[in-house]
Formats: sequence, structure tokens, C-alpha cells
Amino acid sequence: MNRQSFTNREPASSPNAADLSPVGRILVVDDIEANRKLVASFLVRDGHHVEFADDGQSALEVVARDHPDLVLMDVMMPHVNGFDACRALKANPATRLIPVVLVTALQDSEDRIRGLDAGADDFISKPVNPHELRARVRSLIRLKRYTDELDTAESVILSLALTIEARDRYTEGHCQRLASYASSLGRHIGLSDEDVAALARGGFLHDIGKVGIPDAILLKKGRLTPDEYAVMKQHAIIGDRLCGELRTLRQVRPIVRHHHERLDGSGYPDALRGDAIPLLAQITAIVDVFDALTTERPYKDAVTPDHAFEELIGEAARGWHRRDLVDALIVLGQQGRL
Repeated sequence: MNRQSFTNREPASSPNAADLSPVGRILVVDDIEANRKLVASFLVRDGHHVEFADDGQSALEVVARDHPDLVLMDVMMPHVNGFDACRALKANPATRLIPVVLVTALQDSEDRIRGLDAGADDFISKPVNPHELRARVRSLIRLKRYTDELDTAESVILSLALTIEARDRYTEGHCQRLASYASSLGRHIGLSDEDVAALARGGFLHDIGKVGIPDAILLKKGRLTPDEYAVMKQHAIIGDRLCGELRTLRQVRPIVRHHHERLDGSGYPDALRGDAIPLLAQITAIVDVFDALTTERPYKDAVTPDHAFEELIGEAARGWHRRDLVDALIVLGQQGRL
């Protein structure tokens, strides 16, 4: 593997463009050294830090280790070509949001379609036009910064959710278990990967709104009074508002707001009935009850999974849950997959 880095120590030659655009870490991948250095010479004018890799496999290793802001990759390379390397990067959740630009002399539309199918974010034709290259790099790095900001905000909210859980030793591990139970149930009933991922996030975030509930109520060891229970029910609305500004959590918001709804309309906060309750929220509600029953709480002992399944069957008979979803959870339990 040929890995180097290249950084311009001099001021950018175009101050206006450089000042208005973000500076990034860029990986240039090409099996020909002269091509790598030519591209780097254009990029360092705007202050970018440039690293090199000489084939697709080397590029995958560098990206996994260093997480650059952008990858500029030649298509025709030995061992692992640009199409396959791009496809591998986009298939990996840890690297799929890193923009990949394929640099190619291929002009056939079928080759471009192949690149799009591999997940490429953009194309640059050879011979490289330096002005086009710099403009596209500025645009994609700016987009990457926006993505990073969204990802950071979501990470803060996830950390907050775990902090809330840590306030009460009796709920330790509750979020992780719900994420596991809900995603397993969703996968078992054939939901899409996107929905399964939303269920996992929802497991962590379903009680995020408890950040706004006083400890005197949240940590009370006895039964809540009607007034205290009214305050506790607000956590679903508070959580919905906390998630509301993040586009990446749009599928999670219905879980956060509606995981205490019941099919007969006796739940909260909106007293939804039947299919008006989002499916992902219904799944989360069922596994939430299962976990609450099978773990010790200040006011009760833990019960066995079989006892918990019986309780859920009873709640389904009362019109609170879909029986088919309860039965699917029971199958997972019987198969040892919970």
C-alpha cells in the first residue's frame, strides 16, 4: 500500500473561495502516482489536507482508520476497482455518509449508471478540470459538514437518553434491551431494514422526554397519585418535541410519542385507536411491557418470561395490543431469540 499525505503550508491562492468554503481531509485514490499528485496540487490551494492510496483495498483501509471528509477515487485500478471500493464504503454504516467522487475517463453512460448503482455521490471526468474539481469538492465537503452536525446532535440526544436511564438503577439496561427486543421483533415480522433501524433507535429514545420529569415523581418508589401520573404522562410529548428538530429522527418520533397508546383508545397522550397508532409504536409498546414485567422495579419483583407472555395475552384480550404482534414476540421467546 502506498499511503502518503500532502498539505499546503502556504495561504490559499484564492482567498475568497477558501474563506467561504470548509477545509477538509480528502483521500485521493489512484494507482498512478502522477495523477495523485496532480489532483492534490489543485486541492491544497484551498487548504485541504490530502492523503493518498494507490488502490481500492488500500482506500478501504485508510477510510476505516481515518474517516476522511471526502474520497476522490479513480475507477480503473488493479485488485479492487473504484466501483467495488465505492460499493463497499456505501454498504458500511460507519462510512456510508462519506462522499465518494469517482474520477474516470470512461464516457459510456452505462459506466456512470454502474457508478450510481455503487453509491457514488458525483463524477469527475478525466482530464480533470481544476476549477470544476475544486468547486465540487467545496460543495460536497459543505454537505458533509451539515451531515456531521445532524449526526452529532443525534448522538447528544442518545447520550441524554442513557443519562436519564442512569438516574434510576432499576431501569439500568432498559434502553438497550428495548432496542434489541423491538428490532428483533420487527425483523421477525418482515419489516424493512429502515424500520428495524428505527425500532432500535426508538428503543433508546422512547423515554427521552423523562428528562423533563422531576426526580420526586420519576424515582418515586410507591404508586403515583393521579396528579403525579398526569405529569409523568407528559414525557411522551416532551420527547416528541426533543426529537422534532432532527430530520434523522423523523421515523423515531412516532415511537417516542405513541408507545403508550392502546388499541382501544385508553392510552396516552393522544388516545389513538386501532391502526391510527403507528406500527413501530405498537411494537415498542409490547416489548416495553415485556421488559417492565421481567425486570425488578421498586414496587414489584421480576416475573418469568412465560408469566410476562401471559400478561401480554391478557392485555391483548382487553384490546390494548394486537394479538398477532404478541404471538410473534412469544415465538421469539420460545426460540431463545430475546
